Amino acid sequence: MRILLLENIHPVAKETLEKKGFAVDLLAHSPAPSEMKELFKNYEIVGIRSKTKITKEILENSRHLKAIGCFCIGTNQVDLIAAKKNGTIVFNAPHSNTRSVAELVLAEMIALSRQLGDRNNLAHQGTWLKSAKGSNEIRGKVLGIVGYGHIGSQVSILAEAFGLNVIFYDITKKLSLGNARQVESLDELLKESDFVSLHVPETIETKNMISKKQLSLMKASSYLINASRGSVVFIDDLVDVLKNKKISGCAIDVFPIEPASNNEKFSSPLQGLNNVILTPHIGGSTEEAQHSIGIEVAESLSRYLQVGSSAGAVNFPNIDVPRNIKSKRIVNIHKNQPGVLGMINGIISSEGANIDGQFLGTDEEIGYLVIDVHLDHVTNLYHKIKELEPSILTHVIS
Repeated sequence: MRILLLENIHPVAKETLEKKGFAVDLLAHSPAPSEMKELFKNYEIVGIRSKTKITKEILENSRHLKAIGCFCIGTNQVDLIAAKKNGTIVFNAPHSNTRSVAELVLAEMIALSRQLGDRNNLAHQGTWLKSAKGSNEIRGKVLGIVGYGHIGSQVSILAEAFGLNVIFYDITKKLSLGNARQVESLDELLKESDFVSLHVPETIETKNMISKKQLSLMKASSYLINASRGSVVFIDDLVDVLKNKKISGCAIDVFPIEPASNNEKFSSPLQGLNNVILTPHIGGSTEEAQHSIGIEVAESLSRYLQVGSSAGAVNFPNIDVPRNIKSKRIVNIHKNQPGVLGMINGIISSEGANIDGQFLGTDEEIGYLVIDVHLDHVTNLYHKIKELEPSILTHVIS
């Protein structure tokens, strides 16, 4: 079983997978689509970070791919529907970089409130700007968090320790942590907040959710922080309000268009503006977070390959059952249509095998089936199940 890890994924992922007996190659860059098509021919598993875009076209050209590991929180860089139809399971690391992103947000709040970015640059240029004008403590201010998930709630806890009053907006009702208070609308949050921090996924609903209308509701003394997704803020409108001093500054870690590697030049309309902190998508880029992500996703991949566990998958029904070492295990992904289980059980019966365990999970499109059978040789059984018309991908857990 050969695994390809791209984009300088932390070496602990390679070490973890190799200890499980897999052959792993590690590449530093994000390949172009044409390169991916050739590379993927030699691997059954691929690990990526946020830069590598695995499209429907690439998946259709790589129907042999068993799994994709996203060594990050987001999975929008993968066409999840196409992957599911391909029988390619996708895992991510939804929790491992939570603390790192939360700490960056708190650091940026202080940096914006004290104009540290500008004053640092001036000091490097030889200008001594010792003044309290426009410089404030964050204690007692209102932090508005948009999206109260793992990261948003962690920011909330840290912010209260700094003495901030926390409000949050989420499309679903959430349990407030500490003294945080959920508000009814995004507009209400924007009007009340001294700091607005965005922690939402990339969806159709969140695309350009912060644009001219929303920015006009913010206080002139307020700050915007985006460490979520680059598509959430309409940058041209943000530039306009900053130039016209309708808000006091911003910290942006994610952008609509980002360089594919550290060798490419970065350009943004936000460059050169006062009290604007720009960072190169480093919210989760700490040694601790990348180490944890490397282990988390590598463990998910190895459990899928060695046990058939789909626990934590973002595009498959989740099944996680202990391995019966006395049985042979077959994993089958098939179209969710009537009669498939009957077909498979008929084949098992015709092969003279005894079913020790059978576990099925379904969604509207696929069925994920784990079968433990008592049979010395499963080659014929495997091929017959694989060749069924509804079968998408079948493999034996050795």
